[in-house]
Amino acid sequence: MSRPPVPPFTEESALVKVQSAEDAWNTCDPDRVALAYTEDSVWRNRHEFLTGRDEIRDFLRRKWDRELDYALRKELWAVTGNRISVRFQYECHDASGQWWRSYGNEQWEFDESGLMRRREASINDLRIAAADRRIFGPRSGPEPGLLPLR
Repeated sequence: MSRPPVPPFTEESALVKVQSAEDAWNTCDPDRVALAYTEDSVWRNRHEFLTGRDEIRDFLRRKWDRELDYALRKELWAVTGNRISVRFQYECHDASGQWWRSYGNEQWEFDESGLMRRREASINDLRIAAADRRIFGPRSGPEPGLLPLR
């Protein structure tokens, strides 16, 4: 299975990869998102360590069961060879209605077919009021970069 664009990445092809990841994650569809990872992909997400597409899919189901009205933005930070670094923000609310904005960085490593074989994510959460939200659903068109990281 191939998942273009494939490494080695240029800035242009990395931008396509990042936007594709953002678009997929904004569907909140664990089955669709999991297909971007190798069968034996290794993840670190906050305090969780996952191995394999099945564990990733289960993690994503749990994530989106508790992170409601999830909306994400990703931005390319750096690229070299088969590695891409991104920064991101997302907003969601929990079952009690409390809104959160989460900030983070991800390091991605891809195999030769363009599937992600490693993902390292560091994430911090900020409690926000509903009135302070600034990310509303998937991108509807071009946006001038990622929103300020504060």
